[in-house]
Amino acid sequence: MTTATESPEPTTGKGAPLLRVEGLRTEFRLRNGGVKAVNDVSFDIHPGDVLGIVGESGSGKSVTARSIMRMLRPPGEVVGGSVLLGGEDLLALPEREMRRRRGSEVAMVFQDPQAALNPVMTVGDQIVEAMTVHGTGRQAARRRAIELLDQVGIPDVRTKIDHYPHQFSGGMRQRVVIAIALANDPALLIADEPTTALDVTIQAQILRLLARLRTELGIAVAIITHDMGVVAELCTDVVVMYGGRTVEKGTVEQVFERPRHPYTAALLAAMPRIDDDRIGQPLPAIPGAPPDPAALPPGCPFAPRCAFTEPGCDHEPPELLQIGAAGHAAACFVAQRGTTDVSVRATGAAPPARAERADVPATAPVLEVRDLRVDVGSRRRGLLRRDPPVYAVDSVSLSVHAGRTLGLVGESGCGKSTLSRSIVGINRVSDGSVLVDGADVSAMREQELGRVRASVQYLFQDPYASLNPRRTIRQSLTEALAFRGVGGREREEAARSLMEQVGLRAEHLDRYPHAFSGGQRQRIGIARALARQPRALILDEPVSALDMSIQAQIINLLERLQHDLGLGYLFIAHDLSVVRHLSDTVAVMYLGRIVEYGDAADVYGDPQHPYTAALLSSSPVPSVSARTRERIVLTGDLPSPANPPSGCRFRTRCPVGPLANPERTICAEVDPRLMPTAAGQRAACHFAGEPALTS
Repeated sequence: MTTATESPEPTTGKGAPLLRVEGLRTEFRLRNGGVKAVNDVSFDIHPGDVLGIVGESGSGKSVTARSIMRMLRPPGEVVGGSVLLGGEDLLALPEREMRRRRGSEVAMVFQDPQAALNPVMTVGDQIVEAMTVHGTGRQAARRRAIELLDQVGIPDVRTKIDHYPHQFSGGMRQRVVIAIALANDPALLIADEPTTALDVTIQAQILRLLARLRTELGIAVAIITHDMGVVAELCTDVVVMYGGRTVEKGTVEQVFERPRHPYTAALLAAMPRIDDDRIGQPLPAIPGAPPDPAALPPGCPFAPRCAFTEPGCDHEPPELLQIGAAGHAAACFVAQRGTTDVSVRATGAAPPARAERADVPATAPVLEVRDLRVDVGSRRRGLLRRDPPVYAVDSVSLSVHAGRTLGLVGESGCGKSTLSRSIVGINRVSDGSVLVDGADVSAMREQELGRVRASVQYLFQDPYASLNPRRTIRQSLTEALAFRGVGGREREEAARSLMEQVGLRAEHLDRYPHAFSGGQRQRIGIARALARQPRALILDEPVSALDMSIQAQIINLLERLQHDLGLGYLFIAHDLSVVRHLSDTVAVMYLGRIVEYGDAADVYGDPQHPYTAALLSSSPVPSVSARTRERIVLTGDLPSPANPPSGCRFRTRCPVGPLANPERTICAEVDPRLMPTAAGQRAACHFAGEPALTS
């Protein structure tokens, strides 16, 4: 289960490219003018290569892919350029001929497998259909479907081929979509954010699958992503897009080790990393926000945010020209003049380092959970029957202290959000205690709820969904201030102060949520939470929906507010890099239980539970050197909390348990408890600290 990731070597002695995109321009023609979504984009993909196309929302990545496939919806239209596949221009083909090329020569894997699959057809029938439309007989297509499902790693193929999409997990559905794409042996596979919605363990499985398919079948892959770590570990070449343009391209080694465009350098610097040494320091965030494709600046699209901008940058967009080594190109006047260092550094005062904060004596926790259990499945069936309990949270204990951050990590379905919602009374507590400032509020009666709301505030993942679209920001903030008892002129002054505190201008108070970007809406959500003057914040995936550059801004804001106000954070996330940067203490959750708990440096530096080790090794690192590291790729999916395994709940996927060592029957017989380890943290494992065996 432990593997060293193979380095994706580029094709040597490259001849003619399999795909050549030249001067591609795509517009969305609207009544009030055209939107240039893709503007003069060019790149090549050679047989057997993996091209990463990266950029933030609105950069034109997905529109580029749909333009290549000629799958744009009106009013989108390709208005210029060429897309040569094997020397044939796809843009010049009649639609009937293009339909023949889709699937047979170039295929696409979409971001959301649930939306891409027909819910009323079995997965087998959907794979068969993809082949029969290209002339394959039904019996031959059925045999091929079985081979494909086995090839992409679906277990028990002869049974699963007749299952429907809802019977598969997210990772397995993505495998089915890949099988459909491979059905007609395409030479090129375009994958649009294929791992974005997946947990890191399942993401590692899919990336490993794509790398294996490339090696075994010799297909070329174009992967569209916002995750620079995925590009570093999987791709041979990379194209960086911003504002509809290509701003830099080259081999992965060239771009990651010697970025020549300020945007690329800033993006790499702004990303938190699990191997980061900047703990306790502000990230070098890019100011501002990505441009609106409908209102692009007249010159370089990155000029308004660039630390190296000069007068000419505002008037004329720079051409994409070769800089340095062959194949490395950047669209930047500064880089083209010979400037090699385009890196930026963080500005602003840093909060106290983690080591300094660890020396401060711990006070009584502002929020504490003791042996908490939450039943999400028990419902009445008539007068005398009740469903058996399903504990999504099972005997969990943790504490949050003022001025410190507890990071809570784990896969989707492990119980993280159920736990946090139970703390604030959204989900009912079945057993155990929730204490706020030492007072037991588990009953969640009106008096207890009042104490919780005064001391603990909840920040949701989607700021737009949590803000009333019919109320101005002023109305949302003054409502929260009124609950605190602030009235009259003081309420107006407090609202203005909150806006300034989170980095927004007071004149924005009369705007509605739709007038703000995602990062600005999250700042407003933070301001509303601060209006009650809480002692602790529960942050449920607060940056996962944000672009990379905006994510760094919010992380810096949260650290500054914690330093200034002494807030305690319960920070819930699936991104282990963000958790590492923010957290003092980390709790790792699996199937409703805490399996490891301790100081962040200890947990990340020397994980004692094999699940923690698997999570860390599965997290992509935006560095070419990380390709050679060993990775523990877990098999299977998270079991159902309605039917958890006996003994250790992780044993059905564990790389050191009975799967690798059949004689270790204790894992199936005895439920391990969270106990101190020699490394300092606590772990719930009979063989804590034992490294996974290399297969």
